[in-house]
Amino acid sequence: MTAPSHRSFDTAVPLEAPQDLVGFEASHSLAAIAVRRRLPFGLVLSFVFVAFLIAASIAPSLFTHFDPLVGDFSEGLKPPGWAHLFGTDRLGRDVFARTVFGTRYSLLIGFGGVAVGLGAGIVLGIIAGQRNRILDEAVSRLFDMLSSFPGVLLAMLIVTFLGQGMLNIAIAVGIAGIPKFGRVVRAQTQLIRDADYVTQAAIYGLSRWQVFIRHVLPNVLVAIPIIATVYIGSTILIVSGLSFLGLGPQPPTPEWGVMLAESRDVLRVAWWPGVFPGLAITATVIAFGVIGNHLQQRFEGRLV
Repeated sequence: MTAPSHRSFDTAVPLEAPQDLVGFEASHSLAAIAVRRRLPFGLVLSFVFVAFLIAASIAPSLFTHFDPLVGDFSEGLKPPGWAHLFGTDRLGRDVFARTVFGTRYSLLIGFGGVAVGLGAGIVLGIIAGQRNRILDEAVSRLFDMLSSFPGVLLAMLIVTFLGQGMLNIAIAVGIAGIPKFGRVVRAQTQLIRDADYVTQAAIYGLSRWQVFIRHVLPNVLVAIPIIATVYIGSTILIVSGLSFLGLGPQPPTPEWGVMLAESRDVLRVAWWPGVFPGLAITATVIAFGVIGNHLQQRFEGRLV
């Protein structure tokens, strides 16, 4: 009796695909797959809007020829039109020009606040994530204390002590955001600290400092840009709120919150001086939120 022949895996002849499967694959071409994998329209629109914001903050004169600080009283409260896209305020200043130039102040303070909160949050989060219960407890109680105040209220309290100004408001907003970054860094540090590859690195003779620099720190920082992107929108919202209350940049600075505050007296007779900077704030918060949410889904593996 002859032994049955066995084909190896490498030489096996693949089974012929069913006809219905062939038709299915033909109907789903590469073009259809490319369409399915295309970025969502809202995400693309958010990227375009953020690119516009960055360009407007760097070179606002490319988008308008009007001076945001100079107005003509005879042109006061002109409605939106060809001459003035967003109309004019009560002093005859072009609202579109002030909105474009205000991008620089809002983004600058917003990014500054994120930088302050990010730097302090990383340091405190890493300290709390180490194997020291006393330090962990102390830093955690600090996070709890800062989180017990609403962000705007805490920023107002800090600005009251530090004084007004762009730098002080950035510091105040950054301090209010420390718990958001610190807690994430603390949890990430503890998770990576107990990972198998970190334990093996220590067994192989690497010092505690080498393990931290080579393995812990890079993996902790990988999620920080995602959190920062989401928090930028919230920071700009808080900055605009403080400016609206008179604690941020002062008139005639073309900052979005200042423009909202100046439009209160004429809102019943002219809606445009307040609506357009308000739309700019809303669109900025939404754009950064959409981008940050997409990056978070990518990081967590929920998108392919």
